Amino acid sequence: MLRRFITALCAVVGTAKDTMTEVGQTTAEYALVILGAAAIGTLVITWATSSHAIGKLFDTIIGKILPG
Repeated sequence: MLRRFITALCAVVGTAKDTMTEVGQTTAEYALVILGAAAIGTLVITWATSSHAIGKLFDTIIGKILPG
């Protein structure tokens, strides 16, 4: 029923009939981009914690702010 309504609405607006498949494809593409970003973020966080890069960066910044 919803599909018929959207198809009729698309016909009124003048868009193509395959708009429903394009909407689904866009959603899938966004999901893949989010998964890719999460994977890269996980790799960066894993690298930073294992190499103690965050602690070194923090120490460097504090050393610049509070010399002594």
